[in-house]
Amino acid sequence: MARAKVGRIGLAAASVVLLAAASATAQAPAPKATTRDGVVVGEAAPGLSIFRGIPYAAPPVGPLRWRPPQPHPGWKGERPARTFGFDCVQTPFPGDSTPSIHTQSEDCLALNVWRPEGAKGGAPVMVWIHGGGFTNGLGSSPVFDGAALARAGVVVVTFNYRLGRFGFFAHPALTADRPDEPKGNYGFMDQIAALRWVQANIAAFGGDPARVTVFGESAGGASVNMLMASPMARGLFAQAIVQSGGLGDTWPCLDEAERKGVALAEARGLRSAEAATLRALPLEVVKGDVNLFQGRPETYSGPMVDGKVVPRALPALFAAGQVAVVPYLAGANTQEFGPASPFIAARTEAALKRLPDETQGALRAAYGDDLAASLGADAAFVAPARLFAGHQARVAPTYLYRFDVVPAGQRRPGVGARHATDLPYVFGTLPASLGRTDEADARASETIRAYWTNFAKTGDPNGPGLPAWPSYDTGDRAMTLSADGATTGPHPQAARLDAIAGAIQLTCPADRA
Repeated sequence: MARAKVGRIGLAAASVVLLAAASATAQAPAPKATTRDGVVVGEAAPGLSIFRGIPYAAPPVGPLRWRPPQPHPGWKGERPARTFGFDCVQTPFPGDSTPSIHTQSEDCLALNVWRPEGAKGGAPVMVWIHGGGFTNGLGSSPVFDGAALARAGVVVVTFNYRLGRFGFFAHPALTADRPDEPKGNYGFMDQIAALRWVQANIAAFGGDPARVTVFGESAGGASVNMLMASPMARGLFAQAIVQSGGLGDTWPCLDEAERKGVALAEARGLRSAEAATLRALPLEVVKGDVNLFQGRPETYSGPMVDGKVVPRALPALFAAGQVAVVPYLAGANTQEFGPASPFIAARTEAALKRLPDETQGALRAAYGDDLAASLGADAAFVAPARLFAGHQARVAPTYLYRFDVVPAGQRRPGVGARHATDLPYVFGTLPASLGRTDEADARASETIRAYWTNFAKTGDPNGPGLPAWPSYDTGDRAMTLSADGATTGPHPQAARLDAIAGAIQLTCPADRA
């Protein structure tokens, strides 16, 4: 009987403690931060605070469409920051790994911050740029949840930027309007504006503006390379990580982009359009059917060499050393496009036939029977990482990797890591992104996050308990990240990638802008 009485007393005491703890949690004040534009109120989560949907620029609508992002007017009182902002306008496509999931709007220039618990100032900052071919994507995808990275002691920022024709569009009337402003690459200007916001405000979230690492994948990786090369981004970041980023060799000059803008206007009956008329075009007309797989090249240019944001083609700027002198980590996945298909084979063959006979011969000799399966992906993602790493290694600590982790549910002979499969490993969002995974996947994710956050903290991915990652040098040593662990060795594709480097042809010649 006494034993039962003690048990009841113990249970009652435990209940009181639990209720008190729950009450304390419920009564805990919501996290706040004071930015230059006003106070934002986020929400608490285990080990961190989250602030969502913070505007970093004025809405780029009406007369601000196709203009550089302008300062936000700010707000009075406290602004709730518990929900994500609008997605930027885009046209979906089948198979998108990070599809638009929120209401779309031109008023989409917002960012999100994950602040680690206890961050009082001086914490390293990681600013993420999403991919999607410059036509699709969002910074608020569940894949890019910054919680796992933040719990490793870094402040994480993700954001949206203008896409498709809203973000990358040129026309002579727009060029003539306010001729002192940069033109065409409005999505890139948004990225620079977001980094400027970080410089001005991240201390309010416990971050150090002098310790910013910018990182991105695919179009986001190409954006990081652009930021490395843009004089408008100097001093806005201290380290850079490029995951499957492109060369930017096919970006046209501004005048060619203008011709495509004229083609769009003329298709709508605007043969002598003024800037105000263009800015008044209906949203659906500007949006059109442009997406990652279904563009209309005659009326959409994508990113361009505009002479200001992008002074010259990226390969020329990297080769000349006219880029930011900061630690640089870059790499790509081992089977970006998946196994060979008739579609990939046809695209590869068409691209080859545009090259001089001697260049074609060198590539065919380097790839042999593997031409259709590998050349396109290597040229798009693998060769840029190695080429730019080689240039950057001359001036700053540089690290090269190969991502070869295949999720448990997809592992079988001959299958490598496909495009974008690295994302949930970096962000620690495996279950929500990849379906069936196992302990090897979890370990790989922990290792990769450790390398990435170490790099953000020190400019060097190495740290206690991790396999040594040597800096990139003429020995062509790369770190291979796989489900079996991390190992270094000579790059196995060196000869092939040399052949690709010799075949680069700039759409906008290096002596033009």
